Amino acid sequence: MDRRLFLGGAVATTVAFALGRHSMAASEETESTTADFPAINKTKSEWKALLTEQEYAVLFEEATERPWTSPLNKEKRDGTYICAACYLPLFHSDTKYDSGTGWPSFYQAIPGHTGTSRDWKLLIPRTEYHCARCGGHQGHVFNDGPKPTGQRWCNNGVALKFIPSSGELPELRA
Repeated sequence: MDRRLFLGGAVATTVAFALGRHSMAASEETESTTADFPAINKTKSEWKALLTEQEYAVLFEEATERPWTSPLNKEKRDGTYICAACYLPLFHSDTKYDSGTGWPSFYQAIPGHTGTSRDWKLLIPRTEYHCARCGGHQGHVFNDGPKPTGQRWCNNGVALKFIPSSGELPELRA
């Protein structure tokens, strides 16, 4: 292959990627959700006072916990998975499955309880999702999950708390 042709193709690909990235980021910023609960807006220092260092880093700095470290990977009981920050229910246990990725995974979130945005941190587009109430980062959703939705909601375990069916859901944090 001619060097100029190769370099020209690389430049064209880079420009097309950058233009596509800009237009996608602008058009897919955040999906709006219809929520039946008020949004919660705390300062970073207020969240830091309520959460562990790792919870805060994942939820409000968009860090990622190491795979296979969450005890929620092995959780099999019936119950509800709630946001570790504001306690909004996000997933029912009957939608959880073992994706083999090392993070708790679900094929469906509770409708209206999450919002999404486009994430380009790895230079490829991903759909990040967050708690619709407090905005805490939960993980990413992919289209490689099981039926009936075909989705994989790959969640940081530290961003969730599990409440067994025999337990009572805590009140939402204000």
